[in-house]
Amino acid sequence: VIEIDGASNRGIEEIRQLRQNVVIRPSRGRHKIYIIDEVHMLTKEAFNALLKTLEEPPEHVKFIFCTTEPNKVPVTILSRCQRFDFSGIETQAIIARLQQIVEAEGASVEAGVLELLARRAAGSMRDAQSLLEQLLSFAADKIALADVLELLGMARAEVLKAILKAAMEGDAAQALAAFHQALKDGADPALLIEQLLAYHRDCMVATLGCPGEILLSVGPGELPALAEIGNNLGLPRLLAGMQILDHTLARMRLATHDRILAELAIIRLCRLSELTYVAKLIDSLREGKPVARPETVASTRGESQRQPAANVSSSQPSLTGELAEVLGKEDAGRRQPAVAGPHGVGRGTRAIEQVKAELQVRKRDEGVPAPDWRKTSERGLEEPLTPENVSSIWVKAAESVGGLAADQAKQFARVEVSGGHRVIVTFRRDKAFCKDYCSHPEIKTRFEQALRSITGAKVDLELTVTDAGEQQKTGPGTGERLLFDILQEPFVRKTAEIFGARPVAVLPPEERKVATGGAETEKEPTGEDDGFSEPDDEDL
Repeated sequence: VIEIDGASNRGIEEIRQLRQNVVIRPSRGRHKIYIIDEVHMLTKEAFNALLKTLEEPPEHVKFIFCTTEPNKVPVTILSRCQRFDFSGIETQAIIARLQQIVEAEGASVEAGVLELLARRAAGSMRDAQSLLEQLLSFAADKIALADVLELLGMARAEVLKAILKAAMEGDAAQALAAFHQALKDGADPALLIEQLLAYHRDCMVATLGCPGEILLSVGPGELPALAEIGNNLGLPRLLAGMQILDHTLARMRLATHDRILAELAIIRLCRLSELTYVAKLIDSLREGKPVARPETVASTRGESQRQPAANVSSSQPSLTGELAEVLGKEDAGRRQPAVAGPHGVGRGTRAIEQVKAELQVRKRDEGVPAPDWRKTSERGLEEPLTPENVSSIWVKAAESVGGLAADQAKQFARVEVSGGHRVIVTFRRDKAFCKDYCSHPEIKTRFEQALRSITGAKVDLELTVTDAGEQQKTGPGTGERLLFDILQEPFVRKTAEIFGARPVAVLPPEERKVATGGAETEKEPTGEDDGFSEPDDEDL
């Protein structure tokens, strides 16, 4: 029997050496058995080198592959093996085996030590024996429970009960004090949170009436105590607490300040009483009963400042009768927002006034037909189409569509509006590919939807290309597109805003001419009239 550690002998060279040795027959036995532990740690090249031997193994060779993660073993290897899945060993069987080892070694242990080791091993006999071996070398004559807790970095069961009791009372200060005391005794924050998670799970199991054999953190004898704690907490709080602890454990594996994360989790456990209050509040509202304020706990001082809900409810008048008058007897039992407690009557009175106002508005609006959204959208356009703003609306629609379609749409030469509901976008002949791209049915539909969202009305889109004569007339760099581009300059927009003017034309310097005495002369740009004019009455 030859045992090989797959974690340390995982390369292709080790597998090549193994292939050379398997051809040698055994000298004493009939077979040579190779046991490769943690076989999933082998590299891909090592598996490929081993595959040929597995396909045609010698008659005298047997391979046994052991792994805890069979999903990492290649399918080509699994298909050539017989697979046997072994379940974990029961806790009592591990305890019995550990007791035999202790008696054979002549050592003595405190009560609960072997059970703690067996539960910590989680069904693995090898792990349990390894822990016991460390304890035998660590302790002299007798293995104490404190030695086990110190070796494992775990907290005592009393600490878990103290934290859970403080959380049940909402006393965060007491819970943190118990947590810090456990850290002083040598407990690891992550292991303590893991213990709390297992303890919550056991309380849940006991609350549901399951047998004690499936408990994880304690023995079957603790089942009644766990059931009592679980009934006091309630199943919703137990489930919420388990989610908090599980999420905290996942974060602690990657965090550098694991202690702070553990403290946050404990504080959140102490605040779970609000969850129970919300559930009771919903039930009370459904039944139409008065609702008392939640009990408050002064966790900072560790003193309870609870006020009995019954006394508060009896000392303050209920609002049920008044609500019944407002809503009617049938509706009062269904919509009961009465709140009893300090300052509760004031809030309830305001709620009644709001209900009265809503009823008055409802009565006033009865008989009024709902407006037709189609007519409304056509009457009240958010931004109606005009020849002046159609270019900016087209650019807004292109930006709302985004992507390559927006880049192609912005290559237009001019945009016109026809009949108030049709937008005609014209592209230059050399930009015909932009028109073709925007003419795809899906893209064109997206543009029409964007125009409708901007204008508030249905808009038909028409895409065209300029002919040769019109293209030569407009020329490159002139026309409406150049005017629109200049309007995007912050300086031009600010100048137009200051002087109350609007750009009407943009001309290149060589074409900037004015008529003087019947002759056309060059005019140097002075900044006084660069295409701007005072707004006329129509513009205003």
